[in-house]
Amino acid sequence: MKSGALQTAVIGEGQAEGIIYNRALIDLARHYGFHSKACKAYRAKTTGKVERPFRYIREDFFLARSFRNLDDMNAQLRHWLDTVANPRKHATTQRVVNEAFAEERRYLRPLPLAPFKSVLKLERRVSREGMVSVGGNTYSVPDATRSRTVEVHSLADEVRIFENGTLIAAHPVLEGRKQRRVHPDHRRALTPQHWPRTRGEAIVVKPAGDTVLQWSLAFYDAIGKVLAKESRP
Repeated sequence: MKSGALQTAVIGEGQAEGIIYNRALIDLARHYGFHSKACKAYRAKTTGKVERPFRYIREDFFLARSFRNLDDMNAQLRHWLDTVANPRKHATTQRVVNEAFAEERRYLRPLPLAPFKSVLKLERRVSREGMVSVGGNTYSVPDATRSRTVEVHSLADEVRIFENGTLIAAHPVLEGRKQRRVHPDHRRALTPQHWPRTRGEAIVVKPAGDTVLQWSLAFYDAIGKVLAKESRP
């Protein structure tokens, strides 16, 4: 694996130890039994060979397609691989991809019995609305959150948000993009204070975003009297 100057893979370079890799990448390599190899950034002979297949998949498969969900995308990808990508003759090797893979397959190691529990850790800013953006979607944090920057652990099926090392929110991963999820426990109810009330009249408080409350004429008359008293010199 060649990582170039990818900061999520290569942290730095030491004088004695050489390339310093991200700890999560090292754990992944140990789990699947491969070795990472860093290459110089913007060096076409190395980085270009790694990046070109992704450009081919992006331009030949993803462009002009739409997906209902992850299962639909995987089904379309499987069909594209079986009918387009793998039966073709590779432009560089001049070999049919399926045939070349059949020859090389016996040299591949079997996958580990247990999947790798990958966690992508990110730093995200909390918006004024108390939302955090992850993967093109937004997720809520509690109103009591004080930090403007939080740590996000992005798993395959869950988004976990931490404030100073403490878990403050957990959301299922939203499919697609531009989706929004607000946990009901993260928002305080709007409690009006010092509102004048007529005798026997109760004020019903509901969470923000529910139906608009309707008040009696006596309620508004009471408000007018209070405002008139406050405006007197």
